[in-house]
Amino acid sequence: MKYLKRIFFALLIGFAAFTLFLAGSIVIDAALGKDRLDAVTNTLIPGQGANPEVRAFVARPDGKGPFPVVIMIHEFFGLNESIVGKAKGLADEGYLVIAPDTFRGSTTKWIPRAIYQVITNPAEQVNQDLDTVYAWIATQPDADVERVGIAGFCYGGRASLSYSLHNFRLAATVIFYGSPETDPAVLRALPGPVLGIFGGNDNSIPIEQVQEFQAALNQAGIPNEITIYEGQPHAFVTDIDSIRRGGVQGEAWAQMVAFLDKYLKQDNAPQGYSSQGEFRLAFDWGYYMRLVYEHALGTASHQH
Repeated sequence: MKYLKRIFFALLIGFAAFTLFLAGSIVIDAALGKDRLDAVTNTLIPGQGANPEVRAFVARPDGKGPFPVVIMIHEFFGLNESIVGKAKGLADEGYLVIAPDTFRGSTTKWIPRAIYQVITNPAEQVNQDLDTVYAWIATQPDADVERVGIAGFCYGGRASLSYSLHNFRLAATVIFYGSPETDPAVLRALPGPVLGIFGGNDNSIPIEQVQEFQAALNQAGIPNEITIYEGQPHAFVTDIDSIRRGGVQGEAWAQMVAFLDKYLKQDNAPQGYSSQGEFRLAFDWGYYMRLVYEHALGTASHQH
């Protein structure tokens, strides 16, 4: 019995020490990285009402416009050079791209802080900040406010889906390996078509869940393209240089551009419409726990 007690207290002390280490590492990373956003933002979007200002990177195409617009949402690490490069790449395709910081000043490369960022920035707050971004888009003379879509990667994929269920004026939604919703009653409220791109070897999102997502979209009557890229890990579309070298990253990127061209550029592109009222997606704890494994030890560890 004494040995069991010793083992129990040893485990308890070990857990407490590990918890303190994680908490301390988050604080230290925040202190060391307080100026990181300066290098990846070029625009300060005025706050709406009681909401704060939103920092963002804005990429504009050549010409006078008005241009179709894409709001691009970062991964759970926060706004970084990878998203800035993708925003510039999509602007080269003729889109005005706004990549906002949805974590209100926080960005990191440290996985524990990445999870902390997601937990401490709830979807309701993120949607409020994206409302600020959308209101700002309407004031830009080179923006076509009738042709606004949203695209996101990882956490940003789920955030894009969540915002599309909040803002019924959006014309298209793109989800790169973000946690999907499988309830047709919820998805029926989406204002426009959905593109979903997933990796076949992504352990954070089971293939069965992707298939259920597509079936639910079909049942809800939402136009969609859902593609599973066989053999690909989580976060397989890494950066604009890799995209431009072609291969599967270039293929997935080209699929997104073709989808956006179809629904944001063509004369018959549908506009967003009001559906059944706002739906709020639940926080997907299982997805983020699997995501930690994927980035630390699994298929997305190639990024670190």
